[in-house]
Amino acid sequence: MQVTTEAVSGVARRLNVSVPTGRINEQFEARLKRTAKTAKINGFRKGKIPLNVVRREYGAGIYQEVVNDIIRDTVFEAIQQEKINAVGMPNIEKVENTEDALVYEATVEVYPEVEVKAFDGLEVERQISEIKDKDVDQMIENLRKQRQTWVNTKGMAKKDMQVTFDFEGSIDGEIFDGGSAQDYKLVLGAGQMIPGFEDGIIGMKSGEEKVIDVTFPEDYQAENLAGKAAQFKITLKQVEKAKLPEVDAEFLEIFGLAEGEGVDKLKADVRKNMEREVKNGLRNQVKAATFDALVAANEIEVPNAMVAQEIDRQRQQMIQQFTQQFGAQGANAFDASMLPDDLFKEQATRSVKLGVLVSTVLANAKLEVDQARVDAYIDEMSTSYEDPAEVIEYFKNDQQQRSQIEAVILEDQVVDYILASAKVTEKEISYEDLLKEQQARQQQQG
Repeated sequence: MQVTTEAVSGVARRLNVSVPTGRINEQFEARLKRTAKTAKINGFRKGKIPLNVVRREYGAGIYQEVVNDIIRDTVFEAIQQEKINAVGMPNIEKVENTEDALVYEATVEVYPEVEVKAFDGLEVERQISEIKDKDVDQMIENLRKQRQTWVNTKGMAKKDMQVTFDFEGSIDGEIFDGGSAQDYKLVLGAGQMIPGFEDGIIGMKSGEEKVIDVTFPEDYQAENLAGKAAQFKITLKQVEKAKLPEVDAEFLEIFGLAEGEGVDKLKADVRKNMEREVKNGLRNQVKAATFDALVAANEIEVPNAMVAQEIDRQRQQMIQQFTQQFGAQGANAFDASMLPDDLFKEQATRSVKLGVLVSTVLANAKLEVDQARVDAYIDEMSTSYEDPAEVIEYFKNDQQQRSQIEAVILEDQVVDYILASAKVTEKEISYEDLLKEQQARQQQQG
């Protein structure tokens, strides 16, 4: 077999393959004889059919099968022979039978060979954050709000109060489907309703009726309502204000504090959890900023096959999230065609580029996972569980789970390696803003 290779692009190679006719004829004759033993042709006994009759009846089909099998086998032989680091399946073109050989072309995508630019040209912003006493106090206030109760009030409805009401919506005097409800509960200011709706209720009292004018947003999900002016008749039935629990022994017990342990112990525990959040948030921020800079500085071409695989992975991940959120019944009603490739392509392409670049950095720097950092990461993570020792033992004995942690640590090592040469500037950020950024980043990633 003769093979020549030419570059079609940075990530594609064309192989010109020539397979001697003798190899094809040898397999053809062998398969023809096997067919003769099992073929059924009227007028002949099974296994006694002359070879020339089998050739006349089945020869064309058998020959085509042999050609297909030869191409299937030899294309991978050719890829190995030429030491091509292929990704995806080869595309076969221009198949031709000559007197001496079967000749065809095969185009295959290859793993990119990348020369990563020097890191001293990268500019990375590293955020720093410190937990302040007011952050801890606000967190405890949030914990109280999570356990708040509602008490009736005869005063006017204000922001952050909960109201119970009936409403009936109409457009040009005509009531529309889905625009009415009874005993609807709403915390004013939560932004659950269309613009202007909640503002129209503020100032009302229990037992009061009112008609408010609103306009549906232009991008409203119901196309028949988008951009239209509407009127809502509101009948306010109840106004309630929040009542926060006292930070007393009963409240402290909710968080596992023993009798005699007071607010100071709660604050210490809360601060410890917040510091863990900050550490993880800052780690994720600088990793994202470093990798963004790395991708921006290295414009590389990646194979379509790798992008397609990443699109499939992201699609399956989204379907799994849908299943977790809505259960098996919701998943069965979910149509994967609702998630077209274009929905994932940009993010998938970036992920593939980043993966290639990080792999190249790892290879060039000869980085290996630091097992001490892995153990430290697991130890730190375990402290947020009721039984840390059980968590540590779990990751010690489950290699698959440990491998996932090792992948995270190896990425951290790549970040450290890059930052050692990059231009790093520091920016202070509040605890609250750090968490908001982290939530936004998670939403962008899926």
